[in-house]
Amino acid sequence: MQVSCPNNVKIYNLSAGKSLPEWLSERKRRSLLKKNVDIRRRIELIQDFDMPGVSTSIKVSKDGQYILTTGIYKPRVKCFDVKNLSLKFERCFDSEVVTFDTLSDDYSKLVFLHCDRTIEFHVAHGKYYRLRVPRFGRDLKYHYPSCDIFVVGDSNEIYRVNLERGQFLQPFMTDASSINKCEINPAHHLVVVGTQEGKIEAWDPRTRSKAATLDCAVYCVGQDNKVQAVPGITSLKFQGGLTLGVGTSTGQVLLYDIRSSKPFLTKDHMYRLPIKNVEFHRTMDLVYSMDSSIVKIWDKDSGKLYTSIEAQNDFNDMCVVPNTGMVLIANESTKMQTYYIPALGPAPYWCSFLDSLTEELEELNYETIYDDYKFLTEKELDELGLSHLKGTNLLRAYMHGYFIDIRLYKKARDVMKPFEFEEYKKKRIQQKIQETCGSRVQVHKVPSVNKELALKLMDDEVNVKKKKKNASNILTDDRFKALFSNPDFEVDKDSQEYSLLNPVISQLDKGRIKKMKQKLIQAEVQQTMEIESDKNQDNSSDESFIHDDSSSSEDEKPWVKEVKKQYRLIRKNERQNEENDASEVNNDQDVRSRTKLYEIRDDNVEFRDAKPISKRQNKATLGDRLKNQGIHDVRDSSSRGNREMTFAVEKKMSTGRRKLQVKRHEKEYKHLLRPAGNLYRKRR
Repeated sequence: MQVSCPNNVKIYNLSAGKSLPEWLSERKRRSLLKKNVDIRRRIELIQDFDMPGVSTSIKVSKDGQYILTTGIYKPRVKCFDVKNLSLKFERCFDSEVVTFDTLSDDYSKLVFLHCDRTIEFHVAHGKYYRLRVPRFGRDLKYHYPSCDIFVVGDSNEIYRVNLERGQFLQPFMTDASSINKCEINPAHHLVVVGTQEGKIEAWDPRTRSKAATLDCAVYCVGQDNKVQAVPGITSLKFQGGLTLGVGTSTGQVLLYDIRSSKPFLTKDHMYRLPIKNVEFHRTMDLVYSMDSSIVKIWDKDSGKLYTSIEAQNDFNDMCVVPNTGMVLIANESTKMQTYYIPALGPAPYWCSFLDSLTEELEELNYETIYDDYKFLTEKELDELGLSHLKGTNLLRAYMHGYFIDIRLYKKARDVMKPFEFEEYKKKRIQQKIQETCGSRVQVHKVPSVNKELALKLMDDEVNVKKKKKNASNILTDDRFKALFSNPDFEVDKDSQEYSLLNPVISQLDKGRIKKMKQKLIQAEVQQTMEIESDKNQDNSSDESFIHDDSSSSEDEKPWVKEVKKQYRLIRKNERQNEENDASEVNNDQDVRSRTKLYEIRDDNVEFRDAKPISKRQNKATLGDRLKNQGIHDVRDSSSRGNREMTFAVEKKMSTGRRKLQVKRHEKEYKHLLRPAGNLYRKRR
């Protein structure tokens, strides 16, 4: 037996505890009872109160003497006699049972609806008759005054099977596409059905006509705007002649007075799971509502939660034993759950010993086992310096940490953190100061990465606040945290992409950007003048495209001019790099010209081409050197010793490109050239 206390209401789970296998001998059973405390403390209220796999539905007979339950696998029904607290009989089926109902006060007449469109009638000795319905059924109810069985399912018809005549009657035609639930009022025998479209239709069996239609989906959608589909009706239950409880597929429970079209109370389970069952407490104004994860017990008038039963396995069906505090639940487990709540009523007469047992437990005043313990993780245990207690009785391992006695925890905390209260006091004072100073101007700390971008975003934030517009702050957004902390995201201002995009971005903040870059623009104007003078030497397709003003329609925009300026700067930097490369080529040629070449003479081998370069040519004048080259003409004129020189400049490739071409050529054939550093003159 397990005790829980949700909302200060004690709930006893009588099904908790280990069960003993049937094949054990009596001697082994006694030995296990002596050794195992859990087995010794268990309460087996009804013997073999379980199913081989899963229990699907459970009911108590009208006389309260028998408990009937269905389950799988193999599909079967079990009947338990509460006088003997044991199994009465067990019968198996060919298909799974959807639901069932009792035709008599005891177990002698039963009707079962199967998932293969069949209906089986059972009597005391076994199966009596079997028939089929036109469509798959979802629910059935027995109408006692007319001796009719109403079957609803995957159609818009309410099938009627008269048991006195043994034949189908004319079905009731509804306006729905399919029907999920059926219920009969015990006072005036009105038949109500819940449809897939979220409506309830009421039919009078006496006149065989529709009495009224109730739209419940409107109030379900109104409670939660997130509802996408129309909620269907999944459960119905009457209390007396006027109160109707309705459960929907979206987890709402609506309570109606059938004289009104509006619910007087709406309760939401907040789990978005279909309500499988709704029950009313007969003596107290309480409502039981169950979905697959929880059973909530709440007040019928105010909707205030009284207590709840959480599921260890998914719930399938629920049955409240009349005039008692016991609840029987069929679930997705072998054991059927039995809960006893003393606050809701006494125990049934067949287990009256539960009252005295629970009273003794309440007198002992058991405290929760975890009240005097503190849960600590591995990190917290290391901070307190209690890691050496692992493996001892002072620490009890649980999940990812340990339970420790609260007194030992307080002593260790006082030793390791003697000024913790003072720190807490200072922290609270600081919080109060920050709350009072919230309207003041807050100084933002500039990050170490992308400082200029952070400053610009701060200015933008201030401007947005002045304009009273909503904008997301990137500096406080965790998604962009690495942009201002990780050096890998540093903006490269030397890249071409940044220099081309920066003018466009700068127009977004004209006031601040123009002041900061005023000097830079003046320098750019001087550079553009120099670039225009060199325009004839380098007519590239990209530059001609930018200077083509005839076809561009965006020249009037200011950012276009700045993009052009930035592009010209990039081109100039490229030319400077080319000139530097060309100067390196000239330096390499000068170094090669300065290297000394020696002639190796031998009797058999002669190297005539490897003669040293004459230095007289370097000492000659400019005119002599031009005459020797045969390119330019130099002539004397007049008798005064004046000399006139005429130069015919040929159109050649630009020096920079020529030198680059020579340099590339040398790189290609560098591995074929033989160095002359090891050549020396050999004297005879």
